[in-house]
Amino acid sequence: MTSLAEFRKTAARLITEPLMAILKRSRLKPNTLTWIGLAISIIAAGTIATNHLLISGFLVLLAGLFDILDGTLARFTNQTTRFGALLDSTFDRVSEAVLFLGLLVLYLRSGVTLEIILVFLALIGSFLTSYVRARAEGLGIDCHVGLFTRAERVIILSLGLLLNQFYKFGILIALLVLVVLGFVTVGQRLFYVWQKTKNQ
Repeated sequence: MTSLAEFRKTAARLITEPLMAILKRSRLKPNTLTWIGLAISIIAAGTIATNHLLISGFLVLLAGLFDILDGTLARFTNQTTRFGALLDSTFDRVSEAVLFLGLLVLYLRSGVTLEIILVFLALIGSFLTSYVRARAEGLGIDCHVGLFTRAERVIILSLGLLLNQFYKFGILIALLVLVVLGFVTVGQRLFYVWQKTKNQ
């Protein structure tokens, strides 16, 4: 799990470091990037709901990039604040919710039951993944374990949207992956916290 967390940090650093000098010169605030990321997610949800899936795939990736950049810029410019961290986490949840809402609207129009159920389950899994970590940290336990963090969810969802243009089951497969690995991650985090607290 440690090596996986280190890999994520290394990948995020390789993506964001080349952009830091530009962002620093722009004098944009980290919270501004957080707001921009949310706005892009809302636009992406609209394109999903209206079945413009190719552009929505790119927008989801772009929103995910801003989600990485805000925290990196805060650390790079020594502007980290507790409220900024809370705002970032809150907007992450809102961003995921609106994207799933976009999918829900898309599938309600089609009347397909399986995809609607999977959207609902994927939303629960994503929220539980973050909730368990937040509760663990409230207990004083650093809980970064698990296969499927927000970054992986963003990548899988965007790939599903992009590939659906060429393979009609692209989103369905992405939703299945989101559900299965989402709940696996919840289980991993619960088990980790249980191990840390079983003798307390």
